Amino acid sequence: MAAIEYVRGDATAPQGKGKKIIAHVCNDLGGWGKGFVVAVSRRWPEPEAAYRRWHRERARNDFGLGAVQFVQVSRYVWVANMVGQRGMRPGSKGVPVRYEAIGAALGEVAASAAELGASVHMPRIGCGLAGGRWERIEPLISERLVARGIPVTVYDHGDLRARRLTGRGH
Repeated sequence: MAAIEYVRGDATAPQGKGKKIIAHVCNDLGGWGKGFVVAVSRRWPEPEAAYRRWHRERARNDFGLGAVQFVQVSRYVWVANMVGQRGMRPGSKGVPVRYEAIGAALGEVAASAAELGASVHMPRIGCGLAGGRWERIEPLISERLVARGIPVTVYDHGDLRARRLTGRGH
């Protein structure tokens, strides 16, 4: 079975040939402005605009934990806005990350990647502002994507060895 490929670099500039999906985690409050989404917005305005519209019109669509919105940003690249965190700050119910929602969203990403013949690229989703632990996220990626034969690349900025040891990402 294939494995997740870890590289140093920027997930908004995915490596390799062919169609690519850049997957990342969003909150369920419609907030966009900290973390990896800043890099996404610097490169393309469409994912943020689509996410904000999706949230604003949530009474009439599927917006919610576990949902995914695919936004095509170039001929061969899509951004997957995955709703995988409840709120934006730790509170009485713990950190914002929702592993079940991320797992469900990754299942949708896998289906789209298989249909498109695309590879999937991402930062260490759910491990930055969402407060998640990579040792809980990585098996979800392996089960939902890698086990289906979808190539996955995880991008780290800075010292890859240090991040592997701590499990902390974007």
